[in-house]
Amino acid sequence: MSSEISEKRAGGGMEPGAAITIENLTKNYGNRRGVVDLSLDVRTGEVLGFLGPNGAGKSTTIRVLLDLIRPTSGRVRVLGAHPRTDAVALHRRVGHLAGDAALPMRQTVDECLAFLGALRGGVDPSSVDELTERLGLDRTARIGELSTGNRRKVGLVQALMHRPELLVLDEPTSGLDPLAQRVFLELVREARREGRTVFLSSHVLSEVEAVADRVAIVREGRLVSRGTPADLRAHAALDVRIDFDPATPPDPADFRTLPGVTDLVLTGTTLRCGINGPTDPLVKAAARYTVARMTAREPDLEELFLRHYDGQEAGDRVVA
Repeated sequence: MSSEISEKRAGGGMEPGAAITIENLTKNYGNRRGVVDLSLDVRTGEVLGFLGPNGAGKSTTIRVLLDLIRPTSGRVRVLGAHPRTDAVALHRRVGHLAGDAALPMRQTVDECLAFLGALRGGVDPSSVDELTERLGLDRTARIGELSTGNRRKVGLVQALMHRPELLVLDEPTSGLDPLAQRVFLELVREARREGRTVFLSSHVLSEVEAVADRVAIVREGRLVSRGTPADLRAHAALDVRIDFDPATPPDPADFRTLPGVTDLVLTGTTLRCGINGPTDPLVKAAARYTVARMTAREPDLEELFLRHYDGQEAGDRVVA
């Protein structure tokens, strides 16, 4: 599976029709690592969840895409343009919410949005009306008097109000209340239905799983996994539990060497393990005993994410 990444890197070509293409991106801050040899495509019209904890390289990647910082090496294209040489035209087509967005504290919400809209050459007032109403934002309040969550809503409105082709959102729901989070997810789904592209950086697994077409997981600046949420689960180990009849306690030696079996734990007459690949060898081994109950389930996206960061899955994995 890691070979797909290697082939893309070696090919040296940009993905045709991609909204974002990142090729062998590396960004160092002196002796500190930001991003290491990152290659990734975001397809036009899709929502891509860009996952990782703080310090994984998510914000660094976004800043390079928007030419807020310059890469150490590698190439990026955004909507077919170069972020440095085509910056002015490109920024008109992109809606960006930074993780640490700064807003003018003395202005009211209305004044702030009017100013930012004017910088873009004008924004449809009905779009601002709709977004502020749906997010429950008081437009007469001063920015400095707003809660952290309401300031985040202002940031979302300014990113969305000009109906951009591409949304680049860095931790967009940080500080939002549950109702506003739900509205945000609806807005992302609407953008996708309209054929727009969303690059969603987050560490909130539930929101990503709710809206993302594909997921990319970064660890310590490197891409460690990508694919659809369903594909990532399908290629992960099933979590298996087998309860045996107390009259026929199992011998763990019958299971430890089975192909694909990992993390085997036997507690009394209950066996727990992971299984990668066909389950037939495990089923046949269990059939030597009297099985009272057997269950198997796919891990959810949060469990897969935590396994990557616990070091339980080594190397690059690419499933789509």
